[in-house]
Amino acid sequence: MATTEHEIQGIAPAGSSASAADLHLLAALRSGDEAAFTSLLEQHHASLVRLAAIYVSSRAVAEEVAQETWIGVLQGLDRFEGRSSLKTWIFRILTNRAKTRGQREARSVPFSDLAAAEIEADEPAVDPSRFNPPDDPAWPGHWAVGPQSWDQIPEQQFLSQETKEQIMAAIASLPPSQREVITLRDIEGWSSAEICTVLDLSEANQRVLLHRARSKVRRALELYFGEG
Repeated sequence: MATTEHEIQGIAPAGSSASAADLHLLAALRSGDEAAFTSLLEQHHASLVRLAAIYVSSRAVAEEVAQETWIGVLQGLDRFEGRSSLKTWIFRILTNRAKTRGQREARSVPFSDLAAAEIEADEPAVDPSRFNPPDDPAWPGHWAVGPQSWDQIPEQQFLSQETKEQIMAAIASLPPSQREVITLRDIEGWSSAEICTVLDLSEANQRVLLHRARSKVRRALELYFGEG
């Protein structure tokens, strides 16, 4: 698949252009420095695969999309204008290709439409049954069953592999756009600005999706720890 002009230019909001370090790395890549490309590959490949897996049907296909992305990166290096960070540019190529591949696999609804549907859905972030009814005589609308404190949970249990697996399973069960946002924000450690740029989301919509995703993951952990 050819690298599109949109991908090559590195479209991004003002103020998020390539840094001096990006430009230095870009010069090395353009000169054919294999060590620079290997370093870039080691830094981002696993994350590319994880993000691609949100859009496509299997891990194997996600790997293929990541490989296609690296080919696109190499093809576009000479024409990359630096209007975004190098990282953002690479992940924009990945999301464009993963979305196209996912739609070819009969996922016919564009992800932009899915995101809009998730944001517009009348979906409470927290189960309404956890609040007092509006006619409660003392505390209408206040917490009936508030968020549980996890201070009493042993640190070893909280940080165990089993707990991590519960978190990943909860994330995997989320609607696609919520899964995208929480994966990038809480697993990959991206900033809100980076997420908005790569996923074409407004800051407000990114916050809505992230809040809903975190609330559902927290609820799943409450049930796992026997607090639900």
